[in-house]
Amino acid sequence: MKMILDDIEIDEIKERYDLAMERIRQIEREDEVNPALKDYFHKVAAFLVMVDKVAQMIREGSYDKRSLDELKSINCSLYDDIRGDNYLLSYANPVYACKKLGKKYGKLLSFLYTELRGTIVFAFEKELFLHTIYLELFIQIYGLSRWEADFAHKDIKRAIYEFMYDYCDILVYRQTAETVNPNFSFAKDIILNSDLNDLRYLYKYGDYISENEIKTAEFLNSLPYEQIKAMADTYTSGYKRGFEVNRLDLSKKSYVNIRYQIGFERLVREAIHNFRQMGLEPVIYRAAYLAINKKQHLKIGYHATSPNKQYDYDHRFDIGIFLNAAFNKRKLQAKKDALEKHKDYAEFYAGPAVIEVFGEELFSPEDKAEAVKLSKVQQKLLTQYNNDERLLLKEYLKLDETSFTIIAYPIPEIGKDFDAIFAETVKVNTLDNELYLKIQQRIIDVLDKGEYVRILGKGKNRTDMKVKLHPLNDPEKETNFENCVADVNIPVGEVFTSPMLKGTNGILHVPLVYLNDLAYHELELKFEDGKIVDYSCKNYEDEEKNKSFVKENLLYNHDTLPLGEFAIGTNTTAYMMGRKYDIASKLPILIAEKTGPHFAVGDTCYSFREDLKVYNPDGKEIIARDNEISLLRKTDISKAYFNCHTDITLPYDEIAEISAVLNDGTVIPIIKDSRFVLHGTEILNEAFDAN
Repeated sequence: MKMILDDIEIDEIKERYDLAMERIRQIEREDEVNPALKDYFHKVAAFLVMVDKVAQMIREGSYDKRSLDELKSINCSLYDDIRGDNYLLSYANPVYACKKLGKKYGKLLSFLYTELRGTIVFAFEKELFLHTIYLELFIQIYGLSRWEADFAHKDIKRAIYEFMYDYCDILVYRQTAETVNPNFSFAKDIILNSDLNDLRYLYKYGDYISENEIKTAEFLNSLPYEQIKAMADTYTSGYKRGFEVNRLDLSKKSYVNIRYQIGFERLVREAIHNFRQMGLEPVIYRAAYLAINKKQHLKIGYHATSPNKQYDYDHRFDIGIFLNAAFNKRKLQAKKDALEKHKDYAEFYAGPAVIEVFGEELFSPEDKAEAVKLSKVQQKLLTQYNNDERLLLKEYLKLDETSFTIIAYPIPEIGKDFDAIFAETVKVNTLDNELYLKIQQRIIDVLDKGEYVRILGKGKNRTDMKVKLHPLNDPEKETNFENCVADVNIPVGEVFTSPMLKGTNGILHVPLVYLNDLAYHELELKFEDGKIVDYSCKNYEDEEKNKSFVKENLLYNHDTLPLGEFAIGTNTTAYMMGRKYDIASKLPILIAEKTGPHFAVGDTCYSFREDLKVYNPDGKEIIARDNEISLLRKTDISKAYFNCHTDITLPYDEIAEISAVLNDGTVIPIIKDSRFVLHGTEILNEAFDAN
C-alpha cells in the first residue's frame, strides 16, 4: 500500500515527475553554473537519471525479468558511490564535499545528496509523489546555486528548511503510518509472494545487497523445514510467553511488528504463519533513511547490511541542518496527526518481535569536523522531541499493554566458521529454561538478602561498583530481581533489577565494548547516587572528541543518565561460544548481556509500565520497578524518562568478585575470580571447564 494524497491526482504527479526528470537530464550536461559546483550537480543529476531508469524498469515490469547477475549489477551501481574507498571521493562524504565545494556549501550539498539517495527507495516502492518532490528540491537548489552572489548559501539553507517544514506532515505521516498499519505491505508481499529459492527476490527491496544477505538466504534455504520451523517456534513462542509472564492479555491485540535483516525471509515467513495463528497480523516497515525520521545511525525496522557504516555515522545528525523549535513543534504535531488517523490500528499494537544479527566487523568511527553536529540548543530540542514522541506512542500504542521479544543469529561476515557458529547460536537460543530457572532462583534468594551488590573488576578492568537494592517489606512475597528465562530476551540467562539510585556509586570500566554498532575503547563511567557524573573513552587522541562520542552515542545528548538496570548473566555456554570462535566482541548485546554482569544506563527495565505488577515463577512480586527518577512520572512525566536503555556487559574473565553485602556486613560471594561459587550454581562452570 502506497501513501497517496487525496487532493493530488496521479496524472498531475506524473506530469510533474516527467518535467522534473527532463530538467535534470539537461542539468547533467549544462555548463552555466558556478564552476566550483558544476561537478557536484552533474554527478548528482547523473545519479538521479540512473535511479529514474531503474524506476522505469520497475513500473514497466521489466526489472523482475532481469537475471540475477543483471540485478546485482544494478544494485552495485546504485550504491557504488558510497562503498569502500569510493566514499572518499563521494559528495556524500562531508569531508570531500567541503574540500571540493567549500565549507559553506559542502555540508549543505553533502546533506542534499544523501537525502536524494532516498529516491532509490521511492523508485522501488513506486512512491511517485515523494520521488517527485525530492527531484523538485534538487532543481530548486540548482537554480539558487547558479547565482554567484554571497547570499546564495543562505538561500539554499532556507530552501531546505522550507521544504522540510512544508512536507514534514507528509514525510512523518508516511513513516508513522507504516509502523502501525499492516496494509503497508511492501516487505510482507516480498516475503510471502516470492520464490525464496530464487535469490533475485533480494533485489526487490532496493536496499544494498551484500554477501551477507546472499549467503544468509542461501544458508537458510539449505536447512530442512523442520529446523526453520523450530527456529520460528522459538522466536514466536518467546513473544507469547512475554505476555504470559507479564500477565498481559494477548487476545486484545491484533498486530505485531517484525524487524529483521534482509536474507532471513525464510525464517520470517514461517514466523508470520505462527503469528497469524495467534491472531496477530504482521506490521513490517523499513528502517528510516531520511534525516527527518532517522534515529541517529541506528536502524529500527527491516534493513540490509550498510554499504558503509562511516557514511551512516557521518549523517547521523543531518536533522541539524533544519532543526529548530518551530520545526520541532510541527514534527510533533505531524506525528500526533498520523497516530490519530491510524488510531484504530495503533491501539491493537502488540509490540515488536526482533531478529537481530551479529558478526559484522567492529566499527570505530572517524569523528569528522565537517559532519553536521547539533548545537547545544538543538541537542535539547531533539531530546525534548524524543521524550514527547515517546509519550505520544505510550498514549496511542498503549505501551503498558505491549510486550516484545528479541532473538539473534550470526551473518556470514562473521567468518569461515559461520555454519558452526550458527548451529551453536541455535543451541544457545534453546537451552533448558527449567534448569536455568532453578539456578537463577538460588542467585536471587541470596541477592534479596543484600543491602547492596559489590562488583569488582580484575586485570585491565578497573570496575568498582556498589549497587544499592530496594528494601523488601515482605521477603516472603517480594523480590528485587526478575528471573529471566527465554521469553522476551532470547537466549535464557540473567537475573536483573532496577536498583535504587541513592547509594549506588563507583566506577564502571570496560577495556573494549561494542554498543549499538560502535566500538568503545576504555569506556569509563563514574556514578554518584546512581547518576553518571563523569565519562570518558579512548577512541581518539583528543579528549574532547572522546567526551562528545560518549555523550552523543551513549548518553544520547543528555547531560547525565541514571543506572536503570543491574543484572548478572548466567549463560556461560554463550560466553564460551564467544571465546571458542573468538567472536566475543561481535556478540550482540542480547547475547553478550547474558555472559557476565551488565549495567544499563537510561530508563529502568520497566519504563512506562512501572504500575503493572510483575511476578517471578515462584509467585513473588518484583517490586524494584521504579527508581527515584522514574517516580517523577507521578508529578511531571516529562522528567521521568530518557528514552534510552543501553546495556554494558563485563565478561566473566574480567570479574574479580560479585557479592551480596547484607545489612550486618556479611558478604556472600556469587562469582569469585571469574567462576560461580554460590552453592547450587556450580553447574554453570561446566561450560568453562569443557573448553
